[in-house]
Amino acid sequence: MFVMVTGMERSLRAARVATFVYFILNGTLVGMWVVQIPAVEERVGISHATLGGLLVLLGLGAFVGMQVAGRLADRFGTRTVVPATGVLCAATLVLPGLARDPWTLAGALLVFGFGNGCLDVSMNAHAVHVEKAYDRPVMSAFHATFSVGGVVAALVGAGAASTGLSPAATLGAVGAVGVVTALVSARGLLPSAAASATDTAQIEGAPAAKQRTAPGRIWMLAALAWMVMLCEGAANDWSALHLKNILDAPASTAAFGYGTYAATMTTGRLLADRFAARFGPMAVLRYGSAMAAAGITIVAVSPWIWAAFAGWALFGLGLSGCVPQLFSAAGHADPAAAGANVSRVAGLGYLGMLAGPATIGWMTHLAALNHTFLLLTVLCVITAGTAGILRTRPDRTHEMVRTGH
Repeated sequence: MFVMVTGMERSLRAARVATFVYFILNGTLVGMWVVQIPAVEERVGISHATLGGLLVLLGLGAFVGMQVAGRLADRFGTRTVVPATGVLCAATLVLPGLARDPWTLAGALLVFGFGNGCLDVSMNAHAVHVEKAYDRPVMSAFHATFSVGGVVAALVGAGAASTGLSPAATLGAVGAVGVVTALVSARGLLPSAAASATDTAQIEGAPAAKQRTAPGRIWMLAALAWMVMLCEGAANDWSALHLKNILDAPASTAAFGYGTYAATMTTGRLLADRFAARFGPMAVLRYGSAMAAAGITIVAVSPWIWAAFAGWALFGLGLSGCVPQLFSAAGHADPAAAGANVSRVAGLGYLGMLAGPATIGWMTHLAALNHTFLLLTVLCVITAGTAGILRTRPDRTHEMVRTGH
């Protein structure tokens, strides 16, 4: 019995490590494209405005990929779909580097976006299964390692640029390593998904159809993800500009606005699992979004640079644990449809992240940049007020199995 338990523990640890690898891989692949954007833009010979329009195709491809991969993960299992989508995402990374005109770049971004969306949802669906097996929160740590991938991409990109490698060579080399990584890491993934709805229904003593989670709750989680990720998108694109244009900070100082936000975001995600285990996911979402509301309000009204840094730090720390809790809740809501539910929540959230920068940009025609951030305050307050949707219920299945009823 001891050997069996030890073997199960080793398998679970291997699955957790493999999931970390896929999150780092995804972060690295996306980060490599971001690092190469200026070089690709110059190679293709397009304006910033044209590039902005083409990036919409990247988001569209990702959204479609999320919906496709979610259903495939539920049908064929994440152990099959995760490495396949990892290979797809890595193999298509080189395409933007090969583009020679706006049309080929448009196609390249659409295909790469599709691969990225597929990997994003399938690895999150597998992370849900790992978390269920651990029977404690581990989702936030996975999301933290995505940021680690971004750091890896920045270092690799800087090294490639210093040696004079072309975008195609750089993206191709990283993509090739990514393909190998995706294939090798597949061995550690969990061999089977969570229990099906039919199995759960037999334990509960009720028809399977009645055990499926109401779609309304999933769409509510998706709406919250849209609001939270809209806030994240706005911070990504406007934090440095706020310090430079509103508070007249030097460019070197302004860059630390986003750096402060990103650092506390990563730190918060490394700590959020412990808070979720002790206080519950609802508390992480409620108090995290409330903290974010306070932080972005400070940014919106403060005339001091030091206060703005503090506000961006609070904003990142508060938001850090919100999205992982929403993804986790969507995946656990119905084990038989974890992939599809995660794809709905992640897909709408991703649209929010894309909409965030554009929304703030449009609002600057009506108000000063810092005052437009009050919209983010409102969204965070709404999220805090509706966090009760994550209120945990007693696990009746486990209780009935334990008592023999």
